[in-house]
Amino acid sequence: MDQRRDNLAQWAVAMIRQHSDFDVTAEMDMVSGDASFRRYFRLHCLNHSWIAVDAPAEKEDNPRFVRIAQAWHKHDVAVPKVLAYDFDQGFMLLEDFGDQMLWPALHADGVSSATIQGLYEQAITQLLHIQDLPADNLPPYDAALLDQEMALFRDWLCVQQLGMTLSSAEEQLLADTFALLKANALAQPVVAVHRDYHSRNLMLRADGSLGVIDFQDAVAGPATYDLVSLLRDCYVRWPATLVDELAASYWQQARPRGIYLGEWNQFQRDFDFMGMQRHLKAAGIFARLNLRDGKSGYLADIPNTCQYLLEISGRYEECAAFHQWLAEVFIPQLDKLPAAGTDQRRDSSAE
Repeated sequence: MDQRRDNLAQWAVAMIRQHSDFDVTAEMDMVSGDASFRRYFRLHCLNHSWIAVDAPAEKEDNPRFVRIAQAWHKHDVAVPKVLAYDFDQGFMLLEDFGDQMLWPALHADGVSSATIQGLYEQAITQLLHIQDLPADNLPPYDAALLDQEMALFRDWLCVQQLGMTLSSAEEQLLADTFALLKANALAQPVVAVHRDYHSRNLMLRADGSLGVIDFQDAVAGPATYDLVSLLRDCYVRWPATLVDELAASYWQQARPRGIYLGEWNQFQRDFDFMGMQRHLKAAGIFARLNLRDGKSGYLADIPNTCQYLLEISGRYEECAAFHQWLAEVFIPQLDKLPAAGTDQRRDSSAE
């Protein structure tokens, strides 16, 4: 028996009947669970469908989700419309964007490079809409949070997942690298940051447009954060020429909007360093999802995520010692990763 599912179904049906003429039944299909405690279900009636969300009130900040969703929807960000909510029970009813994530569309047989580039240009347009929004009502992406995130790499991946014993010199090397990346992040222009803006949190809707989901962890932070999440995605890898072309497209559009005014060379450095910060965080989260939450499917994404760290650190003299450590010590340890499981996954947001 799943009492919460049954209660959610009854509540969702009542909400739909209250606001429409649909005689929907309480039969729901599981859509997915994600890396948090939320579960998503779909209700159908004729050619219409809705998403019912089970987000336990003691585990999830549902008022924040609704507040951001309503504000962003009002300002033309393509997030699902919130149709109803019950904060006490931890239930929400949302507009249904369908079940096609961007990720499989990018890998579909016969998909053209022009189609891929067009989808990413759409994603950049949505990102600019987000960054046009006021950020002063969002929590700050401050030094403490940046430090906390990068520590996940050391604590969960290096020490707990890989069983590494770090020397005092290695601890200092990581601390120095984290401090460099933190200083760069804090010096960037501050905008509204989705915080998990990537191919598994963008939905390809029936009309070919993109929808944005899993935005509830939004903060006020560095302008390049979401762009590098999108273009150096932990779940997919593109040629550097495409990444550079798309990054340049963003930069050219962001400058006249006042979002990012720095020159191209500064932008590239900010983009690269921000990516390293995010990939440290993500690699640590993937290990934590495996060890703490039993979601072993995320182990498959660690090598790609860490390969970004190796490649980008090699471009900068101030990262030379970190790059050498990655190449000679850390990367060989990734062979110790167990095989990834086949559990369902949706995103990387487990903060």
